Amino acid sequence: WIEACLVEELPPTTELEEGLRNGVYLAKLGRFFAPKMISEKKIYDVEQTRFKRSGLHFRHTDNTVQWLRAMESIGLPKIFYPETTDVYDRKNIPRVIYCIHALRKFFQAACEVPEPEEKFNIDEYSDLVTLSKPIIYISIEEIINTHSFSTALNFLLIICIPSVISELHPHIFLYTLKELLLEHQDAISPDHNDVLHELLEDLGSVPDVESFLGEGAVDSHDPNKENALSQLAKTEISLTLTSKFDLKDGGDQDMKSLMIKTKKLIVDVIRTQPGEKLLEILETPASLPQENEHLKVIEKRAALDAKTPDKMKRSQSVFEDGQLPLEQKKRKILRNLRTLEQAGLVSEENKYQEIINEITKDIRNQRRHRQRRKAELVKLQQTLNALNSKTAFYEDQITYYNTYIKACLDNLTRKNSRRSIKMDGKGEEKTNKKVKQSSLKYTAARLHEKGVILEIEGLQTNQFKNVLFDITPGDEVGDFEVKAKFLGVEMEKVQLHFQDLLQMQYDGVAVMKIFDKAKVNVNLLIFLLNRKFYGK
Repeated sequence: WIEACLVEELPPTTELEEGLRNGVYLAKLGRFFAPKMISEKKIYDVEQTRFKRSGLHFRHTDNTVQWLRAMESIGLPKIFYPETTDVYDRKNIPRVIYCIHALRKFFQAACEVPEPEEKFNIDEYSDLVTLSKPIIYISIEEIINTHSFSTALNFLLIICIPSVISELHPHIFLYTLKELLLEHQDAISPDHNDVLHELLEDLGSVPDVESFLGEGAVDSHDPNKENALSQLAKTEISLTLTSKFDLKDGGDQDMKSLMIKTKKLIVDVIRTQPGEKLLEILETPASLPQENEHLKVIEKRAALDAKTPDKMKRSQSVFEDGQLPLEQKKRKILRNLRTLEQAGLVSEENKYQEIINEITKDIRNQRRHRQRRKAELVKLQQTLNALNSKTAFYEDQITYYNTYIKACLDNLTRKNSRRSIKMDGKGEEKTNKKVKQSSLKYTAARLHEKGVILEIEGLQTNQFKNVLFDITPGDEVGDFEVKAKFLGVEMEKVQLHFQDLLQMQYDGVAVMKIFDKAKVNVNLLIFLLNRKFYGK
């Protein structure tokens, strides 16, 4: 472990005790995990030239002391620490070795953290099932600091050097870690399709206060510009958090499904027709005994499937693939392999070794796959329950909205109907059981003057006076029937729904067509209906 950290070869095991006495390797190890605690200049006899020439010197104990201080700075419990004499005088070398093992375990435990999905109980569907997007309130200064920390924290968790925090100013510390992450991102994440590279590119350089507020927010000639910016940096803003990454598209999921199906078919084939290479097996015709053996496997599987509950049965496509004769399975495998090769998942040049390796990994990790599948089923069930809850919530919202709109329209209609209430001779109100609102009659010319009618296809403006529109409220609140008459002859009629007009207004639709001929201004039509029927 020390050799891996120092990238340096240690003395042989038989000479290790003597090699550790001068503390040089221990001090170098301390410098590896606490570089700000131990500089190279602080390590006495770093090249061990004096040690090799004349043996130990009392100053070699300084190296061991530096190592002990480095371990103290990172928080390793002191119960593991050896004494300086345990190293220098070889009084207790086993205790030194024990401390090194404890140090290694300390770093290993610090780096072995649960996956974020497990820690926070989230998955790729979490953003879709939340009822509302989370909102945070954060100051500009905190955004700038978080911008630096977001990259710094990743590197901190990977290499775990907490001693740096106590030695460096926070801003220098964050900047240093960000630069280290940028410098070593290829080693940390070799795959350039990894989201880490995309996040680093999007993050860019650390912004300043003026970039948030815009140029001119503070006078550049103001002698108190720094103080003004410092005060403005405390300004709080609200941010709605939204997932940056979308769900994988259908193409990726289809390729993944095809890969799984192909692996199952290959296992079925090589179970009854073994061979040295996959292509040789697929291109060699099966013998009659092999066909019979394959038929027995199919019959046995069918018997097991018949006893399986419906909810636990395999998908129909997988079941049908499993029932295919041996030669048809091989032909289907070849077709699937060509499709997978086009997607870049396998290669004929490698004799499709990639898919064989995947099958080997699946066999070796069967237990782990079962545990993962069980966990995924639990998460999917939670996601399904959350989606059902979200659906019920939105359905309740729609019901509430419709009820609210209907109540508003009823109130408007009720207020307008009071105009038709009459008083009898004794001063009592006398109303009909059911008040029927009268219809509105307008010529197209009049509506054109009001701006409601913009144009009618096939008619000149001077002919608009011959067109009469009759607008009658329906039995349901918000419904209207519009009839068009030309020279007294009824031509057409159309139904209008007030909520549809409001929706068009909300969507920014300015003009609509009725009767497929007349262009109507939506906003002015809503205004006319409100004024005449709802008294607004």
